[in-house]
Amino acid sequence: MNHRENLKMGEKGAWISIIAYVFLSVIKLLMAEFGDSDALRADGLNNATDVVASVAILIGLKISRKPPDEDHHYGHYRAETIASLFAAFIMMIVGIQVIIDTFQKIIAGEISQPDLLTAWTALGAALFMYVVYRYNLNLSKKIDSRALYAAAQDNRSDALVSIGAFIGIIGAQFGLYWLDPLAGLIVGIIICITAWDIFKEATYALTDGFDEKQISKIRDSILKNSDVKEVVDIKGRLHGNQTLVDVTIRVEPTLNVKESHEITERIENYLANKHNIYHAHIHIEPYLKG
Repeated sequence: MNHRENLKMGEKGAWISIIAYVFLSVIKLLMAEFGDSDALRADGLNNATDVVASVAILIGLKISRKPPDEDHHYGHYRAETIASLFAAFIMMIVGIQVIIDTFQKIIAGEISQPDLLTAWTALGAALFMYVVYRYNLNLSKKIDSRALYAAAQDNRSDALVSIGAFIGIIGAQFGLYWLDPLAGLIVGIIICITAWDIFKEATYALTDGFDEKQISKIRDSILKNSDVKEVVDIKGRLHGNQTLVDVTIRVEPTLNVKESHEITERIENYLANKHNIYHAHIHIEPYLKG
């Protein structure tokens, strides 16, 4: 399966998230208004922002599928990562707003007992979102999509947020009225933490960060080729859901151009099969003893 087909499959996950978030945000906000629950209201606002974030990821996946052109020789795969970054900004803004609103209500003393129905709404939403999380997580690993993986992590945090809202509302039923706004505050903090994690991963990729352990594994794989005398240098970077590497190796100086080219082809095929690296630039230098 090629990269564009993977991205097309990723769009299904984004659509499932969008539909789930629209449904849950409407239900939660209506029930929060009816049942007077700060925790469920914060949870519903969280899902409302997730709709925007999921749409951004969907757009990023669609742009990523565009083929290379005269201005984008490597294609448009980084649009997927930019979409993740945009989603993180939206989530952070809403998380901060939820925290501020909750503090204002606590300071103003606007604390009341929420209706029990809001608790069951939160619990049902948590179970529903956990199913969505498992689906998107498995799909993101199957197609190696960082944007969809970020969406799956957001799905998981949403399920946890709803569990927190459920606990807070149940606590309020036993006279612990402060648990409901506290749960709303925790919701805001979780939203911000999730946004920060997505932001770090996206910026790491956009600034050409690459895992040193992965570099070491690639080096070891190349050295398994008996014709490679030395690996001089390896550089790696992420381009959306693709890995690009530049490798400099040294071989026997007596080899002709055809023989040297065959070595690079063997290395490229091995990297593709072993590490799913389909874009490797191999530079050959003569190996001189001493």
